[in-house]
This record gives sequence, C-alpha cells and structure tokens, in this order.
Amino acid sequence: MADCGCELEADSDAQRSTLRIVLVINAAMFLTEMAIGIVADSTGLIADSLDMLADASVYAISLYAVGRAARIRRSAATASGVLQLILGVGVLVEAARRFIGGGEPVGLAMMGMGVVALIANSICLRLIAKHKGGDVNFRASYIFSANDVIANIGVIVSGLIVKLSGSQIPDLVIGILIAAVVVRGGCKILLETKQQMIHPPSSKGR
Repeated sequence: MADCGCELEADSDAQRSTLRIVLVINAAMFLTEMAIGIVADSTGLIADSLDMLADASVYAISLYAVGRAARIRRSAATASGVLQLILGVGVLVEAARRFIGGGEPVGLAMMGMGVVALIANSICLRLIAKHKGGDVNFRASYIFSANDVIANIGVIVSGLIVKLSGSQIPDLVIGILIAAVVVRGGCKILLETKQQMIHPPSSKGR
C-alpha cells in the first residue's frame, strides 16, 4: 500500500488546515489594523494592513490550489504575485497622498498595533514554516510571512521615533519600505513561477 496516496492526502489536509488558520488571522488583522491606521492617521499601519490583505488573498488562493494539478498551482502563485504588486503600488500611492496632505500620526497607536501585528505574523510564520518545503504557493506564503515580521518591527520602531520626534517622516518612510517589500515579494514569486514553467519540477512521487 506504499502507493495508496494516503501520505499525500494527509499532507494536503495539513496544508489546508494551516492555510485556513493563517487566512483567518490575516483577514482579522487587516480589518483591525486598517481601522487603527485610519484613526491614528498612520501610513505605516495602513500600509501594513494592506499587506495583511494581500497575504490573506495569497492564503485564500493557495488554499484553492492545494492538492490540484501543477499547472493550477502555478497559475495560483502567479495570481498571488500579481496581487502583491498591485497592493504594493497602492501603498505607494497612499504614502504619496499622505505626504502631500500632511497629518501627524499617533506614535503610541503605531507601536501598540505593531506589537499585536508582530505577534500575529510570528504565529503565521511558525505555522507556514512547517510546509515551506512544499510547492511554489507555500514558498510564496513563507516569503510574505517573513517579510511581514520585518515590516511589523519597522512599524514599531517608526512609531517610537514618531512619538519622540513628533514628525510624520518616519511613518511615511516605513510605509514606503513596506510597499517596497510587498513589491519585491511579488516579483520574487513571479520569477520563481516563471522558472518552474520553463523547468517544471520532477513529477516523481505523485
């Protein structure tokens, strides 16, 4: 019974379970962080909330792709990469708008929400890390989760600087950096997907 496919099915079930958990976490964090970001007038928090939305979408797409044909998984990964690029550009536009419009972000709110987001993303990263050796969708999810942890630390640090200096510049800078990280992640997964289309992995073990 070595070829019954039971082990592959178990792996797929475990992946689906993980994706459902991180999807719920990111969707909830997107709504919370966006609301706090608007109230606190923080580009960094709004940028990070859009990053959460991008991740939630990536996890939803990956959840759809689990256990499906390689072609469908690659298409799902491509959609994830494109979505990351779109939201990254959206964050840059929002940063530019706030730079022109002014407004002083609330440093304490940035730090507090940043800590909550860091905890949430650390949990997601730990869960996703168990499957990062899987297909391109899980590697994409791992890349995005790791980037999120870095972005959250940036929000916390910029919030501290904003509180101490009273300037909105650190908040705008971290917003732009988060956008750059999102765009970079999107480009990275699109490149990897393209490479897999040119040199498909061995189908051995299917």
